[in-house]
Amino acid sequence: MMPPFPLQPILETDAIRLLPLQQEDFADVYAVAADPKIWEQHPNKDRWQKPVFTIFFAGAMQSQGAFKIMDKATGATVGSTRFYDYSAQDNSILIGYTFYGTQSWGKGINPAVKKLLLDYAFQFVDTVRFHIGADNVRSQIAIERLGATKVDEQEVTYYGEQPKLNFVFEVTKQAWVTRATPA
Repeated sequence: MMPPFPLQPILETDAIRLLPLQQEDFADVYAVAADPKIWEQHPNKDRWQKPVFTIFFAGAMQSQGAFKIMDKATGATVGSTRFYDYSAQDNSILIGYTFYGTQSWGKGINPAVKKLLLDYAFQFVDTVRFHIGADNVRSQIAIERLGATKVDEQEVTYYGEQPKLNFVFEVTKQAWVTRATPA
């Protein structure tokens, strides 16, 4: 179900810009994704291979919620993320399918991107969830640092791929607003 709000706004900070993913972005985004190190802990470890990434990219385009993440200083593409699986029933949405080039690791890009997405999403929904691979400890730690808590485990079938065990983390609007408000 498509949400009653835009899934691909342009979002930005002083350092990064999230732009709606376009078909013509394939080469730039794949150039980032082609590094096997990015996918070492991911459930789909072969996503660095072009035929596998092509399926992933097709899913991103079909989602109508995917972004290209750009470094504003250099204009370089540094990764991708997306909104997906909006639920009117419990007024929630998921954020995921996120990856960054290794040159961006440890530079605060992931927290900045997630803050942009969460601040935007919480204008419209009450809960944001994340699917994170059961073995993806790096991403689990990163999402917990943002205040997300593990609430479930489930098999997730990524577009065009086999089901894989994922942990489900969530952040509620109330927790996010409380966390963002200084004491």
